[in-house]
Amino acid sequence: MSQEISTVAFIGLGVMGYPMAGHLARAGLEVRVYNRTEARAEAWAAEHGGSHHPSPREAASGADLVLVCVGNDDDVRQVTSGADGALHGMAEGSLLVDHTTASADLAEELDAACRERGVDFLDAPVSGGQQGAENGALTIMCGGEPTAFARVEPLLGHYGRAVTLLGPAGSGQLTKMVNQICIAGLVQGLAEGLHFAEQAGLDQQRVIEVLAQGAAGSWQMENRHRTMIADQYDHGFAVDWMRKDLGICLEQARRLQARLPVTALVDQFYADVQVMGGGRWDTSSLLRRLRAVGTP
Repeated sequence: MSQEISTVAFIGLGVMGYPMAGHLARAGLEVRVYNRTEARAEAWAAEHGGSHHPSPREAASGADLVLVCVGNDDDVRQVTSGADGALHGMAEGSLLVDHTTASADLAEELDAACRERGVDFLDAPVSGGQQGAENGALTIMCGGEPTAFARVEPLLGHYGRAVTLLGPAGSGQLTKMVNQICIAGLVQGLAEGLHFAEQAGLDQQRVIEVLAQGAAGSWQMENRHRTMIADQYDHGFAVDWMRKDLGICLEQARRLQARLPVTALVDQFYADVQVMGGGRWDTSSLLRRLRAVGTP
């Protein structure tokens, strides 16, 4: 544990933030938490022994490090620079890390706001889902100054198995966009493969057991094929959140003049799933769409 950082504030105790903050408490850090739904913050404090606070500002007061993991750009702004946001309670020399999957523009905005207050900043979106958060095995993609990264890297290691600095502020968010672009195509490919196997009368489970040992293998194949075959989607990363992320990717791509035809198509497939009532289904529910509408 870094000697510089002994007290941390964690803002946002959703399915990711709750276990992430728990790892820090178990590591011996003093953890102060805030959550929009106060009952969840109370439950976390009762379980882990930290303290819960009525606002981000109060949670951040006296903390060496503030970590944020909320929903979108507007949520981040509210809990950081809003009227009762964490930045108003942070001291000069402290550090703000945003784990939210958000825009690169927001990362640059927060970096500037932190510099004005003498606070270090990293954008640090994560990949690995709820399972990765619970197991302390997240991939954490960071953007910011090397000195700030060096201060916080040991602490992020309590819930991240791969913690990497990719470049200046915004680089973490841009890398997370690459992650979501790659996943979108992989999940659609897996869904189409399973759908084809089903239509061909093959034993889907045996097919996957063979393919997973070769070049077609992936995390999605290993971790999602069983529930896809069983048509179970009440778990994992929600379609609504994936569409939020892909919207960020497609907007950034327009600015960069990067062509993402498959990503744009899969985004529309997820829109179909939402129309089917699947906004909270796992992203692997693309297979249910194929089963419902047949081959597009």
